Amino acid sequence: MTAPMSPPAVKQGHHLKRVVAHWARVLHTYLSMVSFAILLFFAVTGITLNHQQAFSGQAKVTRFTGKMTPVRVNPPNGQDLSREAIVEQLRTAHGIHAALSDFRVDEDQVGVSFKGPGYAADAFIDRKSGAYDLTESRLGTAAIINDLHKGRDTGRVWAGIIDVSAVLMILVSLTGFVLIFFLQKRFVTGLAAMAIGAAICIAVYKIWVP
Repeated sequence: MTAPMSPPAVKQGHHLKRVVAHWARVLHTYLSMVSFAILLFFAVTGITLNHQQAFSGQAKVTRFTGKMTPVRVNPPNGQDLSREAIVEQLRTAHGIHAALSDFRVDEDQVGVSFKGPGYAADAFIDRKSGAYDLTESRLGTAAIINDLHKGRDTGRVWAGIIDVSAVLMILVSLTGFVLIFFLQKRFVTGLAAMAIGAAICIAVYKIWVP
């Protein structure tokens, strides 16, 4: 038989439980508040992303024409193209803020592509004349937030936001899980609810996911 715990050991065990419960509650509360906006954003955009046809608007496609100095796109004596100058001229002329996604140089033309959330712009520049055509596509608000949800063409900073939000989701879930151990009246029902939720997800995957 194990010897009963001495009063100091019992007191220390109760103190440790109170400390763990306190910090689990504090972390759960403040992590939930700090991450409220970003978690709500990803929850809402999960719906818009899963029902894109219902939320998709009409794309706005605009075509522009312009001209560059022929020397800029066809420099003499085999010199290299001034890529930065070409990109900057297109940005300035058409107010493009999206990231450069592709820059192609062929014998007859230069192709420049920009991409951002819900946005794309493609320019084709004739190397002999310097004339170019630029097609700009704006896909609307739903496409923007869907691309933000997926991290498509959003850059490194937004990719970091996605990672941070994932970590916050994990911490909020874990601190909530820890708290259930200190709610004696809801301990069994809480664990049962968690098990049922997990079982439903597994069942849906096994039965209905192709």
